[in-house]
Amino acid sequence: MKWLFLILIIIGLSLSSKSAFSNPKIKLGIEVLLEEYLGLIKGKRIGLITNQTGVDSCLKSDIELLSKVPDTKLVALFGPEHGIDGSIPRGSYIKSYTDKETGIPVYSLYGETKKPTKDILKDVDILIFDIQDVGLRYYTYIYTMALAMESAKENNIDFIVLDRPNPLNGIDVEGPVLEPAFTSFIGMYPIPLRYGMTIGELAQFFNKEFKINTRLTVAPMRNWTRNLWFDDTGLRWVISSPNMPNFDTVLLYSCTGPIGDTNISVGIGTTKPFHFIGTPYIDAFTLIKELEKENLPGVIFRKAHFIPQFDKYQKELCHGLELFITNREEFKPIETCLTIIKVIRRLYPDKFDWGAMTGGRYSFDLSLGTDKVRASIEKGVAVKDIWRLWIKDLEKFTAIREKYLIYK
Repeated sequence: MKWLFLILIIIGLSLSSKSAFSNPKIKLGIEVLLEEYLGLIKGKRIGLITNQTGVDSCLKSDIELLSKVPDTKLVALFGPEHGIDGSIPRGSYIKSYTDKETGIPVYSLYGETKKPTKDILKDVDILIFDIQDVGLRYYTYIYTMALAMESAKENNIDFIVLDRPNPLNGIDVEGPVLEPAFTSFIGMYPIPLRYGMTIGELAQFFNKEFKINTRLTVAPMRNWTRNLWFDDTGLRWVISSPNMPNFDTVLLYSCTGPIGDTNISVGIGTTKPFHFIGTPYIDAFTLIKELEKENLPGVIFRKAHFIPQFDKYQKELCHGLELFITNREEFKPIETCLTIIKVIRRLYPDKFDWGAMTGGRYSFDLSLGTDKVRASIEKGVAVKDIWRLWIKDLEKFTAIREKYLIYK
C-alpha cells in the first residue's frame, strides 16, 4: 500500500507539473501568430528580430517554431543589445555572423548599425519582432524595435510585433517624461520612465504618435489583463539580459537602475545585480538608520557588504544595503530611488558624485530623461516636490496612451 500511495503521489505531481508548464494562463503573441495569423506569413521570407526571450509558453524558441512553418522561409535573424543569445555584456559592440546550427545570417543591431539596412533586408518580405521588454524607458530593446519599424517603412516591408506582457503590469505609469534634449538610445521618445504598456501597444504608440507609419500588425496575447504582474501570468522568466536574471530583479531595476549611473554600485558584478546599494565609503548602519526615517512604502532594507567581481568597484569591499520589496502595489520606485540618492549625497557630500557622462550629459540625466531631477536634488528640494515636476506631462501622456491600449 505504501508503494501504491507513493506512486500515486508521484503521478499527481508529474501531472500537476506538466499542466502548469504546458498550460500557462497567458497565450503569447508567437502562439497567436501560429494559430490565428498564419496567413500573414504564408509564402513570405521572414526576418526575425529576437533574442533568448523569444520563446513560446513551453520555452520553444521562435527560431525553431518559425523554421518549421510550411510555405515560409526564415532568411535572416537580427539581435539587439546583448546579442541574439543574451550573453554579451551591456554596451558591448556586437558583430554579425552566420548561425552554425541553422546557416541563417545573424545581423547585429548593436554594432555597425542599430537599424536594419536596405542591403541586409533585400531578401526579406516581412520583419517580425519578438523580445521580452521590462516596461522601463531606459531598456534599449524598445528602440531596436522602433528603428526596425522605420527601416520596414523605408523598405516597404510589413512589420509584425508578437506581443508579450509588461512585467510591471499595464496600469502603473510613473516617472518623468523624457525631454527632447535628452534623447539617446536609452530614451528616444517622450514617454515616462515607466509607461504601463505592452511591447505591442508601445509599437502602435510609436508608429502613430512619432509618425513612423510602417505597415504594422500586432499579434496580441490572449487572457492577459492589465493588472497582471509577470509572476501572475504562469509564464517562466527567461533571463532578458545578463544582469536581469529574474523578475525580482526587474522590480528593483525600476528603482536602482538610475542609481547605478552615479558613483554608487548597485551590485552589478555580484549574484544579485540591482538588489544592492553600496560603495567603499558608505557606513551601512548609518545609511539604513537615515533611510528608515523616510518611511518609504513597500520596501525594507538590510545591511549588506559585497564585493563586485566586475563593473564599478571591482574586487573592492562595498558597504550599504539590500532592498526587499514588501508590497509592490505600494512600492514607489522613483521616490525610493531619489530618496536613496538624496540621503547618500547628504551623508557623503565630498565622496558622492553623479557618475559618468555620455555625449556631454550625465548618464543619470539620460536615464531620467531630464536634468531637472538632478538640479532639484542639488538645490535640496524635497522628493515629494520633485515629484510634481512631471505630473502635467504624465497626465498628458496617459491621455494619449489610452488610444493605443489593446487590452482594456
